[in-house]
Amino acid sequence: MNKIAIKLLMSLCLCCLLTSQSQAAIRLNIVLILADDVSPDIYSAYGLEGAAQTPNIDYLAKQGVMFKTAYATAKCASTRVELMTGRYANKTGVYTNEIWLGDAMRRVYSQHLAFSRVLKETGYATAIAGKWHAGLQHPHDKVLGFDEYALWESPKHIATLPRAPSFTGLMEDSETTSRYWHPGYVKNGKLMDTQATDYGPDIELEFINEFMKKTVKANKPFLVYWATVAPHGTRTGMPTTPLRGKPGDLGNMKSQKKTKALQAENHARFIALNEYLDLKVGELLAKIEALGIADNTIVFFISDNGTAVTAKTRGVERGPQVVHVVAGAGIKQRGATDELTDVSDIAPTLIDLAQARHRVTTQYEFDGKSLAPFLKGEIDTHREWIYGYAAASQLLRTKEYMLEVVNPLLGMSRGRFYYTGKHRYGKGYQLVDGQPQHHQARQKFDDILANFPPLTRKHPFFETKRGKRFLRDYEQPATRKKHLYNHQDYKFYDETYRGSQRER
Repeated sequence: MNKIAIKLLMSLCLCCLLTSQSQAAIRLNIVLILADDVSPDIYSAYGLEGAAQTPNIDYLAKQGVMFKTAYATAKCASTRVELMTGRYANKTGVYTNEIWLGDAMRRVYSQHLAFSRVLKETGYATAIAGKWHAGLQHPHDKVLGFDEYALWESPKHIATLPRAPSFTGLMEDSETTSRYWHPGYVKNGKLMDTQATDYGPDIELEFINEFMKKTVKANKPFLVYWATVAPHGTRTGMPTTPLRGKPGDLGNMKSQKKTKALQAENHARFIALNEYLDLKVGELLAKIEALGIADNTIVFFISDNGTAVTAKTRGVERGPQVVHVVAGAGIKQRGATDELTDVSDIAPTLIDLAQARHRVTTQYEFDGKSLAPFLKGEIDTHREWIYGYAAASQLLRTKEYMLEVVNPLLGMSRGRFYYTGKHRYGKGYQLVDGQPQHHQARQKFDDILANFPPLTRKHPFFETKRGKRFLRDYEQPATRKKHLYNHQDYKFYDETYRGSQRER
């Protein structure tokens, strides 16, 4: 090889090396959107009957990846802790809003690593907007690492702020400020002076847009966690149908007489609210484009649990089944996928996408598995099974089988075991527990669940005042029925229990 050829080859190698180093140095911006209380069937991307029209979320699903089957938990607090830490309740002690074992309520992020802290420690600017409801440790605490925040807060929290300001906006009830019209938001330690025409999701997006603009100007990568208050069904504002309740309860759903007309109106409002949230997502995407960072930003859109009344708190699959869509820089366009995921995957995924895995000690074990290789197209499969829970009920799924309501507290220690094949969303499921041809599959589920012991009455929590109160409410016939079975509009499969009657 002559000298000129050698020099050319060396130059080419150097160029490739510099390009590789430059690409490695580019750090992705991450936007994680968490919708409140909404099942996949509400979004038109999933193609199910009665969906809202959500073209912007549909666009993300088409351009990136939409998981047909994704699990969280069946109530907000447990999902939000699992999302932050990448760990299930058996480790964190957070099973539902009412069950925080030990001192988890006060110290869960001192005991378990939050992805936001990892990203902040590796140079990310971090912000959160919307609803926290994930423990008493606040997002701006060092263990969580959010630089800025604009959060919907309670009067009790607002009273602890400097100079103890009084909230003068609307209330959802005696303990809860409005999340929608004339809402109660705290921005970076100060109560916002909201007006009657101010709307919660608008406040959140305005804060996020300002944060992104400022951070891009500073040439820093960012993490935005938009835990929006929408589309949670609670509303504040005068509805069109008559109400019964106190004079100050303007549209508080808890005080309304449940007439068919009002139920229809509430459903229409819920659909409209999801369509408005989709509009806000569109505005966010437009802002990302305007800032010139669309080729360096990834957007996640997920939900924390199923839709209220028809899914939330239920131990059936619809309870923890959630929306999960990812699109953006470097994400392979797959559209709808049969691969499985649950929210424990979020923390390790964000850490890997941010090139921050070196900040996590080898001793810290995630229950979740990073989606990054699958999202980037490096592999075509993700994980064999996913896990969900609804208070004391456990759920487990593979692509072909589903186990729900494993719940010794309510006499359902075996749960209900189904062969689903390629069917989804409850249609076409076959109850197969006890059938010899499915014994091997059931045994595999039992082996997996052996790693996640269920809550039983022997747990010390149920000797506490809170635990006894939970059991008392949990065992009420109406509560039990709601928890163990589908809403009447979603009874698509056999819900017969095949366990021993002695368990009851």
